Amino acid sequence: MTAGAIRTGIGGWTYEPWRGTFYPGDLPKTKELDYAVNHLATIEINGTFYRTQSPATFAKWRDAAPDGFVYAVKALQYCVAKKKLAEAGESIGKFLNSGLSELGDKLGPILWQFRPTRQFDADDMAAFFAMLPNKIDGVRTRHAVEVRHQSFACPEFVALARQHGVAIVIADHDEHPQVADLTADFVYARLMKSDEQVETGYAAADLDQWAAIAQSWAAGQAPEALNYVTPDKAPAQPRDVFAYFISGAKERNPAAAMALAERLTARD
Repeated sequence: MTAGAIRTGIGGWTYEPWRGTFYPGDLPKTKELDYAVNHLATIEINGTFYRTQSPATFAKWRDAAPDGFVYAVKALQYCVAKKKLAEAGESIGKFLNSGLSELGDKLGPILWQFRPTRQFDADDMAAFFAMLPNKIDGVRTRHAVEVRHQSFACPEFVALARQHGVAIVIADHDEHPQVADLTADFVYARLMKSDEQVETGYAAADLDQWAAIAQSWAAGQAPEALNYVTPDKAPAQPRDVFAYFISGAKERNPAAAMALAERLTARD
């Protein structure tokens, strides 16, 4: 059984403290994306969370990236801001058809991030999942949801996500619940504990552990070191893995992503 691909990356590519730590000090700001996509395997686009982008912008991002690079796209926050997700069909449709398909084979998972106040409602969540298409203009889509309320740590939510093939974001965070149950044919992890005092964001032992976890996911296994809410295991199958260093000591995240990638290469 061939293992899935593992990609490590960061959120966005514009952050002033990265100048001199990730980007060379003399690099023109207009070249930051070019530099980032050639030093990382994936980036979570967060500009799409705040405002609608144009098809031309998605095409520009596509053309900037080398073969094999994949973007995750953070869905427009307005799409999941309604009290009832079942009523968000129009805004979800507008976002999905705003030009994402221009990314072509560089379109990775679409991330739907829920507010910490949103609680699990089985019927509403089922209606939301039913609105997420498998393709946009013929381009394959994969969907991940980041939940941040403890009510989602329940078997009913896991079962719904599996039914629809939606990945539950696996969070490394002190406050957000960690639901590590595998529910899709890929894994989406957001690692949010980078430390300003550590040059690589995460300590060496922690990076070693996450490298082992990522390889287990790619090989179709469910690592024991994580928190699960149901004993029901997902089928053992190769899974692509997307691991993003987000938040925390943000200035350290590019180094963390590259350090994890180096460990994965060394372990192959």
